[in-house]
Amino acid sequence: MKPTILLVDDHEVVRRGLRNMVDGQWEICGEACNGKQAIEKILELHPDLVLMDISMPVMNGIEAAREIRRLRLPVKILILSMHNSGIIAEQAIEAGADAFLAKDCGADKLTKSIAKLLSE
Repeated sequence: MKPTILLVDDHEVVRRGLRNMVDGQWEICGEACNGKQAIEKILELHPDLVLMDISMPVMNGIEAAREIRRLRLPVKILILSMHNSGIIAEQAIEAGADAFLAKDCGADKLTKSIAKLLSE
């Protein structure tokens, strides 16, 4: 069975683009548009990896990562952001993310990062 990924971004067009990049290599088990929904979906679907934006309404990606780790949910977290900032990357990792990428990283780097996390 292929590893499963939950896509979390408040923009449908971004989720659709991510789906097009990774579907086929891995199974997309669901989508959410904020961190609160992401946690609900993780509890329901038990994905292997969450591919999550930072900037979202209701609960942002950093808050969601913190809550996912507080709940000790066994899922890898890859945070994406439109801001390519070392400070934001550091905040994401401190919150519990396993990896951080800027959204302009390119499909190849994204898929390699997902593969690496899922192999750990």
